[in-house]
Amino acid sequence: MSKRDYYEVLGVSKTASAEEIKKAYRKKAIQYHPDKNPGDKQSEEKFKEAAEAYEVLSDDQKRQRYDQFGHAGVGGASGNGGFGGGSMNMEDIFSHFGDIFGGHFSGGFSGFGSKGQHSSGQHVRRGSDLRVKVKLNLVEIAVGVEKKIKVKKQVSCSHCNGTGAVNGSSTSTCNTCNGQGRVTRVQQTILGQMQTAAECPTCGGDGKIIKEKCTFCNGEGTVREDEVITINIPAGVMEGMQLSVSGKGNAARRGGVNGDLLVLVEEEAHPELIRDENDLIYNLLLTVPMAILGGSVEVPTVEGKVKVTIAAGTQPGKVLRLRGKGLPSVNRYGTGDLLVNIGVYIPENLNKEEKSAMEKLGKSNNVKPNASASRNFFAHFRNMFE
Repeated sequence: MSKRDYYEVLGVSKTASAEEIKKAYRKKAIQYHPDKNPGDKQSEEKFKEAAEAYEVLSDDQKRQRYDQFGHAGVGGASGNGGFGGGSMNMEDIFSHFGDIFGGHFSGGFSGFGSKGQHSSGQHVRRGSDLRVKVKLNLVEIAVGVEKKIKVKKQVSCSHCNGTGAVNGSSTSTCNTCNGQGRVTRVQQTILGQMQTAAECPTCGGDGKIIKEKCTFCNGEGTVREDEVITINIPAGVMEGMQLSVSGKGNAARRGGVNGDLLVLVEEEAHPELIRDENDLIYNLLLTVPMAILGGSVEVPTVEGKVKVTIAAGTQPGKVLRLRGKGLPSVNRYGTGDLLVNIGVYIPENLNKEEKSAMEKLGKSNNVKPNASASRNFFAHFRNMFE
């Protein structure tokens, strides 16, 4: 079975920064952690898959080899000593990357009977993510754009600096969890002892008890306020694409790590241009004289109008390709084209002079289609529907 693309596994783009890759891996690792999914083999495999992807993409040299050669560049045979060959087990993952979880799981590899602990630190809270929609037109998509949006979110309380306690108020260590914020329970099962960790019910995971709560946030450490956030949207994004702005989500209760702002892209329809991935399509309707005699016409692009030469005798269905006049790839792999589909407008009502001119033109042998032209005409439309 072939391996999935590592960037796809972590849900990041190929231009993602080291910090974005780290955050994405932490999110996946927490989602599929064995403590959260006891006995779920599928989650275990996804957990290992995410660790394998992070092991490669977090290393600059391995990432460069992977970008150039794919999985073959980081395989087990290459002697890189990592997950590329699938040689590491669950213990190895916690040994190498246990600190990534930020204390999220203090029970270690407990769901599988391990006595090891990959994190002895206090549980680190994380604020929830925020989701917003941003509408973009083709011009903004073509060049990239900076957007300022106002969102209502949880922010750190300025009166208590996010601690939840009145300034100067003392705190005491929670006796239930001994300041760890989490309590460990051991259960006897047919497979032996199973160890699980959960948030301390006494202190709510803080590890300490506040003696005097802040009256502005009622001891939560966060308040709901409006905030203006600047979002830099790269060129080439498309409808349905989701961007992540690290740390711009809701603040965590009583300190911790902010959530992310997830930006869903919505694309406004252009009045004249139709998007087909990175290409743009424009339907150009010519008059009969223009199609016969040729000439010059203007067509719209995202950069403005450009002149296009129409050759004499241009047939309906012909496609003119303006290279590089489409949209850039969001991964910077080039720019699409503008495809101009030619149609010919046939007038429904003619005056006497126009009708006479058309009748004379119809008697000319120069405008009568020959067998070759007929075959090309029908072949064109047959290909359109295949």
